[in-house]
Amino acid sequence: MFLKRFLSQDNQNQILKKYIRNIFGFNPRNVELYKTAFIHRSLTTKNKVGATMNNERLEYLGDAVLSAVVADFLFKKFPFLAEGPLTEMRSKIVCRDRLNQLGKKIGMDDYISIEENIRAKSVLGDAFEALVGAMYLEQGYKRTKKILIKRILLTQLDLESIISEENNFKSKVLSWAQKNHKKVRFTHTEQNHDSRRKLFKAKLLIDDKLYGEGVDFTVKKAEQLASEKTWGTIKESIGSDNKILRG
Repeated sequence: MFLKRFLSQDNQNQILKKYIRNIFGFNPRNVELYKTAFIHRSLTTKNKVGATMNNERLEYLGDAVLSAVVADFLFKKFPFLAEGPLTEMRSKIVCRDRLNQLGKKIGMDDYISIEENIRAKSVLGDAFEALVGAMYLEQGYKRTKKILIKRILLTQLDLESIISEENNFKSKVLSWAQKNHKKVRFTHTEQNHDSRRKLFKAKLLIDDKLYGEGVDFTVKKAEQLASEKTWGTIKESIGSDNKILRG
């Protein structure tokens, strides 16, 4: 397991228990469940009954739980805010880049089990969601929500800075294009990543000219990456000679 593979199972378990206690404030009962949350699919194994052992199922569960907790938190924190802004705030908090940064900040990279030659950008974010899934299964939703709000949302994240960020690049590009009578369209292609998961490449074209590309495990995220690159080009051009405005 992780960087301490030379240690005995008991020592590994004690190290992980101490980590979870320090970060999340509770003592895990089923340490094997939490160990699974740190296993990247590149080191997938089978248990005694033939079940797949990696963190993807826990990631799926944790994604839903985390989204619900953040939605509930924001709904109560901003009682007069409309659905649109609340949705955008939640997206900023639970986006993959944010969760990757959070995972690094709380030291999760020391505990990840992953093939040495794998360089996946979303490893820490995926593992964090899987850890949330493990907490939900052991602690229940009410307790997990309390832990995440107290130990993560109010402690590890600068919510005011996050909320004030402007990062819905796709909306920015579409809004700019509408104002400037430009035609925007995306094209999508699938790329082979491994036998279990596909990658999608999105290309953003303005008046049939390529301005940005993005690759991710979902079409939506790939489009957002392509839009981010495009928006950077638009801002640069607006600030210089306005070539993109003139087409």
